Amino acid sequence: MPADPIEAYLRRETGAYLDPWHDRLKNAYVDTLADLGVTKDLTDTEFLAAMEQHKQADPALAAVLAAIKGTVKGGIGKLREGPQGQQYRDGETWPALPRPIWRPDIRAAVISKARVNMHRKLSNMAKMTGLYPLAVLSDCVVHPSPGASPMDFLPYAASGKPQPGGFRLGLTPGLAKLEGVQEMAWAVDLMEKGFNPARHIKGGDAVLEEGE
Repeated sequence: MPADPIEAYLRRETGAYLDPWHDRLKNAYVDTLADLGVTKDLTDTEFLAAMEQHKQADPALAAVLAAIKGTVKGGIGKLREGPQGQQYRDGETWPALPRPIWRPDIRAAVISKARVNMHRKLSNMAKMTGLYPLAVLSDCVVHPSPGASPMDFLPYAASGKPQPGGFRLGLTPGLAKLEGVQEMAWAVDLMEKGFNPARHIKGGDAVLEEGE
């Protein structure tokens, strides 16, 4: 049976809450990548080569890039900040709750939209290529490929342009970047042991290293 609400607490202010924050960080990310030699005008082959070398081009700028990415992840996390410290006891309130930026509803909406976009692209990829992912973790997808490059399985039109609707290589948020390449036997071995290959495709443990 459906629940009948007795009381509700509503935030009546509406608007594009995260747009200024998103746009500022997006521009900072794209501009920093451009300073590292990864620009929007690169072909997919050039983009992959530039991304492979960009961290070595300037360690200081690479650190700035990591800070920008950390700000995005940390900022989304702050929208649902939980209790901190060993002194907390279940049932007690905590300092983050009265803050205007404590918005777990917005965090949930951001995550929901990202997951819907991901599922739509996965569905389109299966229709266009006949290939299905081996593993998914957050925004990382491990896909089977006949070759070592993502260009070996990403769908392209006869003109050489990426097919719309699937994954596309690029530097802006929402486009795909190469996280790592491993042999199929590596993925099969992890799955047989009950592990998620998407958690380890970059090397190490993505959850422990990036806090996802």
